[in-house]
Amino acid sequence: MQIAANGIALEVEDHGSPAGEPLLLVMGLGMQLLGWHADFVQTLVGRGFRVIRFDNRDIGLSQSFDAAGVPNLVVGSIRFALGMSVKSPYSLADMAADSVGVLDALGIARAHVCGASMGGMIAQHMAASRPERVKSLTLMMTTSGSRRLPGPSMKVRGALMSRPAAKSIEGIVEHYVNLYGLIGSPAYPAAKEFLRERFTVSVKRSYRPAGVARQMIAIAADGDRSRILPGLGVPTHVIHGDADVLVPTPAARDLAARIPGASLDIVPGMGHDLPEELWPRFADGIARVAARA
Repeated sequence: MQIAANGIALEVEDHGSPAGEPLLLVMGLGMQLLGWHADFVQTLVGRGFRVIRFDNRDIGLSQSFDAAGVPNLVVGSIRFALGMSVKSPYSLADMAADSVGVLDALGIARAHVCGASMGGMIAQHMAASRPERVKSLTLMMTTSGSRRLPGPSMKVRGALMSRPAAKSIEGIVEHYVNLYGLIGSPAYPAAKEFLRERFTVSVKRSYRPAGVARQMIAIAADGDRSRILPGLGVPTHVIHGDADVLVPTPAARDLAARIPGASLDIVPGMGHDLPEELWPRFADGIARVAARA
């Protein structure tokens, strides 16, 4: 369903009993709400949560910002690497306000929040700026953005910024399959046919590379969130893989050290994805930190 949130239109799905504990899932860079697999959502519903997943702005079926143009990622990357300011058409703080707007539209005063990758960055802003709306926080495969942390290799950076060789649905899907072969979990490799099926559904639903570029620039413009983390007063749980080549594992230890009372789960063999085999472990972590609230 389409809702008005923070003055823009966002596509939202609401799962489970209205009486359940509200849990807002915030997805990462360029990923639609489908990034939270429907079966994982049902796993969380089975734990007593009312699960809300949505398309971030500029992605999926939510409002686009095409009028802002396509940013120059090369120039943005150079400015970021040199420690210079990066201009973006919107900020991660704006996207955090979108997330709060989703809760407003659904009449939810407070919710547990789980963010993955860029979604975890958005969730950090949400907990810092509107702590009264956040019951607990789960941060998955994400980072504070500190410049002292190791980043991805040039190979991984190049793959993330590359574009499909062919513009057909099949070509776009194969591009994503190859990317996930690089950044996914080595201990829990997804079958290529499974990935092709998922990405085919996703690409047919929506394919907006310009939106991905604008989100990428928003991440670069946001920079280092370290300063806001010591002030987070909500129960927090950090989940990260020890084989994550996109956001290396020191980022998780950094987050857990900076956020007061945060718990940490480093998962052996997990990369930068959400393998089905680990869904029970993820759900356990989310439920435990929710209970702390």
